[in-house]
Amino acid sequence: MTLAPDTTERLARARADLRMGVPVVLADAGGGAVAVAAETATSGRLEALRAAGPVLAITARRAETLKARAYDGDLARILLPADADCRWIQGVADPAGDLMAPMKGPLRSDREGSATLHRAAIRLAKQARLLPAALVAPLADPQGFAAAHDLTLIPAAAVMDDSLSPLHPVVSARVPLAVSEAGRLHIFRPEDGSDEHYAVEIGDPPRDAPVLARLHSACFTGDLLGSLKCDCGPQLRGALAQMGEEGAGVLLYLNQEGRGIGLANKMRAYSLQDQGFDTVEANHRLGFEDDERDFRLGAEILRKMGFGAVRLMTNNPAKVARMQDCGVRVTERVPLKVGQNPLNAGYLATKAAKSGHLL
Repeated sequence: MTLAPDTTERLARARADLRMGVPVVLADAGGGAVAVAAETATSGRLEALRAAGPVLAITARRAETLKARAYDGDLARILLPADADCRWIQGVADPAGDLMAPMKGPLRSDREGSATLHRAAIRLAKQARLLPAALVAPLADPQGFAAAHDLTLIPAAAVMDDSLSPLHPVVSARVPLAVSEAGRLHIFRPEDGSDEHYAVEIGDPPRDAPVLARLHSACFTGDLLGSLKCDCGPQLRGALAQMGEEGAGVLLYLNQEGRGIGLANKMRAYSLQDQGFDTVEANHRLGFEDDERDFRLGAEILRKMGFGAVRLMTNNPAKVARMQDCGVRVTERVPLKVGQNPLNAGYLATKAAKSGHLL
């Protein structure tokens, strides 16, 4: 019997390390690299890595904003100037000061060799809910380097594995709700140590018939604070109210804040929106895609609860398609058009024009 962490557990440790500014070591068949998130990099660790010749890996979305060449397609490996410090690195990674200091270059991109480890470093930063940018320095002996510096070592292939981590039910308990006294909350925990997800079950919906269901992504500002910048809070309450009226339903509350980029990055996007960018443009300037959520989580929870077919409450055709792709039959799309106000008109227009929402 071994007490050592397996690869999945090491990945969870690596995500936590990056959030604290601790480097991690990535390895593949061709060698390895040490990586540290640009957002949490410190001057001391930058100096320790400088002799190894690190580059700053950023996504192609961020590179487009900076007019840097993304020779690797989905990312760019930015060569560091000799005098680059943490402020310069974080200025390239974070668009907060782009309008005040638009000339960050000219930035030169590396085009030689493989970008596999750089791609893994960006993926790991995203999983840690950090800005998608990382300092990456090559290593000839990744195993020896990790052991010498007591750093987490993980294979790049494990980071890039797109398999969904198994979800396990933890507990469920009755929770009387304003919309229905017959409420029950289910908690699901993924094996990979990432966020737990929840299912709110109203009544006792039969498992052999389509259930009225909603996949709702967490929105701290809308759901809890009543933000008028989005329609999330009204959608949450409207969906629960309709389920209460019908006497049955299930609302999946998925911890994928800010379309999967996390609350801190969502607030960065809000700040960019105050500069005049729409939601999609703001995500791109940060280095993210339009939507980083994984709706497979919803399908997996529905299956765990015994549901194979749904009447899906959504204005987003992508959710319908994803459920169908994952083997959950969608017998009806139930529109949920609530929460429109003068302050979110632009937000809703962008959802319709750029994300295909049916509003």
